[in-house]
Amino acid sequence: MIINSIEALLFGAGRPIRLSEIKNILENTGIKEELPEIKKALNELEKRYEGTSIEIKEVASGYRLQIKEDHSSCLNHLWNEKTPRVSKALMETISIIAFKQPVTRGDIEDIRGVSVSTRSIRSLLERNWIKVSGFRDVPGRPALYVTTKDFLDDLNLKSISDLPALPDIQDTDDQDILSQVI
Repeated sequence: MIINSIEALLFGAGRPIRLSEIKNILENTGIKEELPEIKKALNELEKRYEGTSIEIKEVASGYRLQIKEDHSSCLNHLWNEKTPRVSKALMETISIIAFKQPVTRGDIEDIRGVSVSTRSIRSLLERNWIKVSGFRDVPGRPALYVTTKDFLDDLNLKSISDLPALPDIQDTDDQDILSQVI
């Protein structure tokens, strides 16, 4: 049954899988299904998991099987490792890149009003949250930074347009989507 095969793929992959990738894997095992049938099976899986702690989530890199956010606090005791804290400066930097991309380091510094440390940019590159998409055609040819699919996946977003709207200056609230993830 195709639905069980897709469920096994999502469970075993440990990462998001695109529809076309699911189709190719199924074909390699002798199951010939078209993309609409695969999508229909994913919808049936979503229904199967209603009322449970598991969900099928579509993110930028494809579909994945994950624990619903309501139940994530139960898992904290399983992993004793400390998640590296994200500094306010790093949070500001990734937010500027996400909302204004593509941007140069100079653009970020103009918006923040302070210099951007090399460590901040390196940290975002190491997390694979940003990448260099090109170079601005001005003297010095500064790198242009954009967010990656990993950034969207880590925030459970399908596209950059799913980011929340920028708050008004009066509405500064520390509980934004980035701080909830980290």
